[in-house]
Amino acid sequence: MRLGLILGEAGSGLRRNVSMVISVILVTFISLTFVGAAILLQMQIGQMKGYWYDRAQVAVYMCTDVDNTGNCTQAAATEAQIGNVEAQLNSPTLAPFIEKYEFETHDQAYANFQEQFADNPIAAFVTPGDLNESFRVNLVDPTNADVLIESLSGSAGVQAVEDQRGLLDQIFSILNAASYTAIGVAALMLVAAVLLIATTIRLSAFSRRRELGIMRLVGASNRFIQTPFILEGVFASLIGSLMAGAAILAIVKFFVQGYLSKTLGATTTLVGVSDAVVVVPILIVVGAALAAASASVAISRYLKV
Repeated sequence: MRLGLILGEAGSGLRRNVSMVISVILVTFISLTFVGAAILLQMQIGQMKGYWYDRAQVAVYMCTDVDNTGNCTQAAATEAQIGNVEAQLNSPTLAPFIEKYEFETHDQAYANFQEQFADNPIAAFVTPGDLNESFRVNLVDPTNADVLIESLSGSAGVQAVEDQRGLLDQIFSILNAASYTAIGVAALMLVAAVLLIATTIRLSAFSRRRELGIMRLVGASNRFIQTPFILEGVFASLIGSLMAGAAILAIVKFFVQGYLSKTLGATTTLVGVSDAVVVVPILIVVGAALAAASASVAISRYLKV
């Protein structure tokens, strides 16, 4: 009977403030969707780092006849200089760090360039001799790239030794910035949701001020009075949380696993529905906890006035 009375009061409050309740639901939905997207983006960044860092290569670029950087003097690397670099890669000093390597000739570099920049007008002006021959080295442990850089950078005929993880770090820094932006927007939206829930609860309490006065006169405890109001905030927030969870599942299933997986193919790993399923309970707990806390504070302060 007591539980039924509390739930009845909560339902009555929700019906009296339908427009405010809808506002709470929408704000909670939008803010928690941003939170879920930020969490998924961090998961995606972690998966991409694991995928690409293991595949990152160290590129040893040999001189061309137009280079004057590194050890180059506008003379193409000779066969002897290329053989010397290969000998160092096979030496007992460097071989333990190397999983495999391959040599890319001018013609292979030209074919790859034409494929990547087929739509760029500049591709028509590039000749095979303009592109560096290079060794592409896969390391057993990509974090040991400095060993190759220090050993080969001073070799004759070498223009540069480049750790491709540096390029990946720039990409991941952009993705992290996007993730932090989403977190910032989500935080602002959560603050708005908390304030809106508190306002809704205070308005609901004000509309029932005579009932609250009677309940106090008959000896009802503060906890008994506060509980229906807290439940109002939690119910509204819970609906918004469930909508946000459904949105996150839809985004992963139809956009990430549907569109992106077909567009990117097997070039990288993507978050899946199982990752989204992990995020949904987090959103529900966060939404319910914030709603309960803000509603509790709001009604407590109102009752003290």
